[in-house]
Amino acid sequence: MKYLSIFCVLGFLSTGLQAQNGFIENQRVFPRVAGAIRSKEDTLKKQFAAARLNWPAKDMYVRSFKYDSQLEVWVRNTSAEPYKLFKTYKICALSGTLGPKRMEGDYQVPEGFYYINEFNPKSMYHLSLGLNYPNASDLLLSDSIKPGSDIYIHGSCVTVGCIPIQNDQIEELYVLASHARNQGQDFIPVHIYPVRFSNNRSQEYLSRNSKEDSDYQKFSTRLKEVYDFFEEHKKLPLISVNKKGEYVIL
Repeated sequence: MKYLSIFCVLGFLSTGLQAQNGFIENQRVFPRVAGAIRSKEDTLKKQFAAARLNWPAKDMYVRSFKYDSQLEVWVRNTSAEPYKLFKTYKICALSGTLGPKRMEGDYQVPEGFYYINEFNPKSMYHLSLGLNYPNASDLLLSDSIKPGSDIYIHGSCVTVGCIPIQNDQIEELYVLASHARNQGQDFIPVHIYPVRFSNNRSQEYLSRNSKEDSDYQKFSTRLKEVYDFFEEHKKLPLISVNKKGEYVIL
């Protein structure tokens, strides 16, 4: 087969799936989640109404920019609509440098296309949302024995390779994601980019730091293709991984 997997972060295929009845109720039994719902849900509902978005979120998408220290939350009412930017959070700590994660203990934040595969209501870092690192690309391009694992978006503003935001922000994001999961979005896509490619200063920084690394130049160019597609259409493309571990838009 030409492609090892159609990954598309699976976010496009998940919205119409049968809702995970009771997921949000199961999360409520955990004190931190229950507290987050009590303190955040009413405000989120009002913010959704102001943005002309239907509550609760049924289809959300997260993208993160390492150098720019930003994490965006996008939402749409139906799969036929374009995504709308709902919120931007500041990433409050960063480890490693530009470039993908390639082995355990390298302190790198991954770069690439992932989805939320874990909800941790008892995290050491307040609340956390796990990502499916290593994905199909990482398994081919990273260390074959110890590629690393346990990559999260979490609170507490510390990191050794994860994406940290403030506790009140992870509470919002956790509540949003829990509702989306409860509504049937089994795979919430998370795209992690080295820089915001539309920012000239950020693009120049990436160019300077990759000018002697042709492999990373090629890798980041593939990421930019997905970024550009979303910027133009406000929809996510289907993404596959070829036998070389390269991302390919279908």
